[in-house]
Amino acid sequence: RPKPTSHFGLTMLSLPRSIVCSKAIRFRTGTANFSSVSERVKTRNVDGICYVTLSRPDKMNALDLPMFEAIAETAAKLRSNKSLRAIIIHGDGKAFCSGLDVKSMMKNNPKKKVERLLERPSGYGGQDGSKIGNLAQDVAYLWRDLPVPVICALHGVCFGGGLQIALGADFRFATPECCISIMEAKWGLVPDMSGSITIRELIPIDIAKELTMTGRVINGVQAAEIGLVTRCVEDPMAEAERVAKEIIQRSPDSVAASKNLFQSTWVASEEYCLRVETDLQRTLLASWNQIAASGRTFGLKIPYFRRKSG
Repeated sequence: RPKPTSHFGLTMLSLPRSIVCSKAIRFRTGTANFSSVSERVKTRNVDGICYVTLSRPDKMNALDLPMFEAIAETAAKLRSNKSLRAIIIHGDGKAFCSGLDVKSMMKNNPKKKVERLLERPSGYGGQDGSKIGNLAQDVAYLWRDLPVPVICALHGVCFGGGLQIALGADFRFATPECCISIMEAKWGLVPDMSGSITIRELIPIDIAKELTMTGRVINGVQAAEIGLVTRCVEDPMAEAERVAKEIIQRSPDSVAASKNLFQSTWVASEEYCLRVETDLQRTLLASWNQIAASGRTFGLKIPYFRRKSG
C-alpha cells in the first residue's frame, strides 16, 4: 500500500489567550438519558432531538484518534434511529473544537495512526455511496448522510478539523467572538476532511482559496457575512434548539427528502436535478406524513409516523 501523503485538519493545540476569544458556555442539560462513546462523545435524546457533545474540554475538544473514532461511530449509530428528528452538535467547555491534537498523534506509532485516518473506507460509512470516505473525512461527511437536520452550535474556537466537522452539518450558529479558521495552511497542508465538498456549497471559490491559502482567523460576524456560518448569534445553543423545534413540526419524510434533494443536486446538471425532484415527490405524495402535514396546515393535529426511509 502506498504511504499516505496527506494529513487532516491540523491546528495548534496550545493557543494564545488572544485566540481563545469567548468564555465557556454552559448548556442546558435537563432530564434525559445520557450515553457516551469512549468518553469522547456524549449523546442525550430529548423529545426527538439528539444533543451530541464533543467532550474533551481540557484539550478544547481537540481531535485525537479516540475522538475521531467516537465521532464517526456516533454518526453511524444515529443513522438507524428512525425516531430521531434533529441533531445538535456542540463542544463542552471553552471551545467547539480546536482541531487536531498534534501532540497526541505524534506519540506511540504516529505512522499507524495516520494510516488509520487515511485508509478507505473507514468502516463507518453509510448507504448511497457514503462508504467512500476515510476516517478523517467521515467525522465530517457522515453528518450529511443522516436523514435529519444536523445543527452545530459554535463558540470559543472552531479551527481546522473542527471547522470541517461543523461544515458537514446543515446549519451552523456561532457567537460573535467565535474564532474560525481553515487553518491547514499553517502546517503546509490542505483541508482534506471533506472540505472540498462542503466549502464549495457555502462560499465563492475566490474566498475559499483566500481563507485556505492564508489560514486567516475570522470571527463569527465575519463568517456569517461570507456565508461560512448560517447566523451569528449571542446564544448558538438557544438558536439551534429554536430551529430544531421549528423543523420537527414538519413531516419527517419531507424534511429528509428536502435534505436529500439539495445535497444531491446542488452542483449537479439541470436534467438530473429535475429528475430527482420528481422522484422524491413521488415518494411523498399521498403518504401518511404528507397528509398529516396538510392537515396541520388547516389546524388538524394529526400525528406524524416515523420517517419511511433513512
